[in-house]
Amino acid sequence: MRAADVIAKRLYEQGCRWAFGMPGGEVLTLLDALDKAGIEFVLCRHENAAGFMAEATYHRTGAPGILLTTVGPGALNCVNVVENARQDRVPMIVLTGCVDPETAQVYTHQVLDQRQVFQPVTKASYTLSAGAAHVTIDKAIGIATEGRPGPVHIDVPISVADAPASGEGVLRCPVGPMVPAGADLDVVRGLLKHARRPLILAGVDALSEAGAAAVQSAAERLGAPVITTYKAKGLLPEDHPLALGGAGLSPMADKILLPLVEKADVILAIGYDPIEMRIGWQRPWDPEVQTVIDLTAEPNHHYMHQSTYSFIGDCAHSVLAILPETPLSGWEGAEFGEAKAALKTLFSAGEEWGPAQAIEICQEVLPVDTLATADSGAHRILLSQMWTCRSPRALTQSSGFCTMGCAVPLAIGTQLVERDRTVVSFSGDAGFLMVVGELATAAEQGLKTIFVVFDDASLALIELKQRARDMKNVGVDFKGTDLAAVGRSFGGEGVSVSDADGLRAALQSALAADTFTVIAVQIDRKAYDNAF
Repeated sequence: MRAADVIAKRLYEQGCRWAFGMPGGEVLTLLDALDKAGIEFVLCRHENAAGFMAEATYHRTGAPGILLTTVGPGALNCVNVVENARQDRVPMIVLTGCVDPETAQVYTHQVLDQRQVFQPVTKASYTLSAGAAHVTIDKAIGIATEGRPGPVHIDVPISVADAPASGEGVLRCPVGPMVPAGADLDVVRGLLKHARRPLILAGVDALSEAGAAAVQSAAERLGAPVITTYKAKGLLPEDHPLALGGAGLSPMADKILLPLVEKADVILAIGYDPIEMRIGWQRPWDPEVQTVIDLTAEPNHHYMHQSTYSFIGDCAHSVLAILPETPLSGWEGAEFGEAKAALKTLFSAGEEWGPAQAIEICQEVLPVDTLATADSGAHRILLSQMWTCRSPRALTQSSGFCTMGCAVPLAIGTQLVERDRTVVSFSGDAGFLMVVGELATAAEQGLKTIFVVFDDASLALIELKQRARDMKNVGVDFKGTDLAAVGRSFGGEGVSVSDADGLRAALQSALAADTFTVIAVQIDRKAYDNAF
């Protein structure tokens, strides 16, 4: 086999079935190898969007995403999405073409040290050699998927991709789960056994089927309310009596949730990674007064909070190891019930047309198993508080890095895997226009994705912050675009709505359509005032 074949075969063995990117001459051998291995390559309009499609396949299949780019501009176009994969804990294999080292000594066109570019934004960066191709790809998959997941970069010189290579296969045994042990385990069990106001804070480190089962077991055994980060929404079904929904970027939600956190006597942090949280979640508890048990994939080097007891290992197995055998009676007092009711009231749609009412109508009309994606912006904060997730990964977003331009490609990647499910993307108009070319990808793939775009001709969240500082309106508003016409021009359906009845009708039509649909939801840019 060629070295490129070794890479492709190992990725296929790992469960990878799609790769995304924009090829150039330097990666044609890799492209050929992926195809021969049974991995479908999806041609995208921009490498950054390709990376988000790759991320989406990970969320639906559990296999690492594959991003393929050519040398120079192609490689550097994807730096944003690779850093997003690092901060949002997404296993991704980033394959970039590069010129041969001998050529680089006497040739300068598009030549740069790509490993130096990718080292700060990945867990590891390699240059492929034919003799060690099987070792490099096996290492890359292990590093990307184990512990706290993230991206790994492999620079592939042109001649190396074509060079003969003999090694292949999985080179080491799988890593088994680590669970708490020692004297602290008995202490923690005793503390949980006598908790009167237990509370669970669950995060992205627990984002798996086993993690979801462990969170629900812990909540029901302890009688503990559950707060999740935005990325971890659905670890406990949000229609469960103990679910308080997501937290992270809403100051109004924090005014309800943080006092509850302060009143808890035992806080069980299950896979809680504070990279998603706003500054209000710095030091949200006192580990000297409250018992805080931190179960995470990696040691606490962030110092956003501290704990009384910290265990590093598999979150799901760790939870089950420390739970008391006898169920507890749950939260004492009315604080939990009052907080849950206050959140429901705070994030209700109301009678006025705006983003909250639009979100509520979408959840009402679309099937209960709809998969949603959200772009960064004012709408994402509101959506993350309002959208009910009944399973993990029902709402996908960039919540660690919080980059714009992610919702559309995340939805496309999701729909490629889940062709028989309804997939809806929520974007602001600015984020949508960043990646509008990917509608061509959706059309080519025959997708029926629904793209909901909040159309206010403004960077609404930044405009809101600008007004809050009594600054002049500069650089945040722009001339509107006929987004519905844009959708039609790419071969899909397109409709613009400005009231509740219009949105309901548009959603029903989109569900029946045989192509994708762009729904431009007309709102006032000040509609987010006091919304979150």
